[in-house]
Amino acid sequence: MNTQHPDLLTPRLALVAITPEMLRSEQADDRTLGTLLHAAIPFNWPPVDWEPHVFAILLAQYDRTPEQIAWHRYITFRQSDDTRLLIGAAGAFWREATPTECEIGYTILPPHEGQGFATEATRALIQHIRSEGRITSVVAHTFPHLSGSIRILEKSGFTQEGPGEEPETIRFRLTF
Repeated sequence: MNTQHPDLLTPRLALVAITPEMLRSEQADDRTLGTLLHAAIPFNWPPVDWEPHVFAILLAQYDRTPEQIAWHRYITFRQSDDTRLLIGAAGAFWREATPTECEIGYTILPPHEGQGFATEATRALIQHIRSEGRITSVVAHTFPHLSGSIRILEKSGFTQEGPGEEPETIRFRLTF
């Protein structure tokens, strides 16, 4: 466990802060990510929507705003022994232009979808971000045909706001 950014624990999950070392390991595919996470890495990791440019974006973001390391998390099953299973990721970021607003995103590997893990992780991450006191609203973007993603946002307190920033997406907001 990272003592500077401890795991966020829910009844079923551990959300582990993604560090630059973990990102570099995953990017290099050097087989040490599991050791760094104290987790088993499944054969279908990373998720299909995990784009290679994400590594560069997060590493640059950590250089600019190191306090946001605790905002990006790997999601693992919490287990009694030290072997957890990586099932997804959740994260948030804020832009300097909107310092009281952040955007959140999440992904769960297909065998674990539809079991409430993304909702549980999203709520835990929002609670963590909210506890810092700086953020007053959270936004998220999804596609209208992703009913599971929409359900996650609605269960987490978001309401649909209008069109998203990317073509054909919709925007949701949660205000504290």
